Amino acid sequence: MGTGAGGLTAYACHRFGDAYVTSLDVDAYLVSVAGERLASMGYHPKMITADATEHVPGSYERIVSTVALSPGPGLRAVLGALELGGRIATTLARTSLIITGWKHPNGDVVGQVERDMAGFMITRSGDDYPPALAELFALAHDADGEQTSTGRYPVVDVANAWELRSMLEVAAPGVELGYATSGRQRTAYLVHSDGSWARASAHWTDPPEVHQSGPQRLWDALERIRNRLNAEGALPLLGAQVRITPDGVCHLSRGRWHVSMGAL
Repeated sequence: MGTGAGGLTAYACHRFGDAYVTSLDVDAYLVSVAGERLASMGYHPKMITADATEHVPGSYERIVSTVALSPGPGLRAVLGALELGGRIATTLARTSLIITGWKHPNGDVVGQVERDMAGFMITRSGDDYPPALAELFALAHDADGEQTSTGRYPVVDVANAWELRSMLEVAAPGVELGYATSGRQRTAYLVHSDGSWARASAHWTDPPEVHQSGPQRLWDALERIRNRLNAEGALPLLGAQVRITPDGVCHLSRGRWHVSMGAL
């Protein structure tokens, strides 16, 4: 899943034989061009243009996704195409968590969060991504927050702090990120479609000035995660057990810690 330029498809064809490989992407142009590129190499796998968030044609013993799937409805269609006993490997949207698991007779996929990380673009449903939260980012850039405070930890580029970013998606699903530097001044932006936003700005590693507004205090959520990381030395994500129910909801657990992602 996620044909792109066709590199992973070419590897699968080389490894298993093209008669056993299907490649899917939502973008018809990418599928067509990749198909031509593969044919020039002597590979003729089945090529499909489809929106995997809605329907995945066929059924498969193995699914490898090089796009990040959203827990809930965005994952449900993919699981429906996985045969009983089949195995899936994917990342979850807005995280760098690699999920692997086997599909059991009751329809659940049971597995784990691997102790490695990867980042992929999120699945899309058309030729391009929907408009970003531009107006909210603009507000976060300049506005005074309903709450102003001094942050406990230095400003961090959350998108490139993979474990923090992954845990933030668990704690506050759907947060979008921004980051900017000017000399040694660093500013991080967090926004959410519910109208919440946060801005933290500081000179290098100084305590940041934090502005927040909306129903969620997004920077506070991030600082709670960083506090846990500092106190315990690790977050509970990597190595966690995973159970994905047929509705696409991901249940993660490790010891006494547990959380569900994608529940309505």
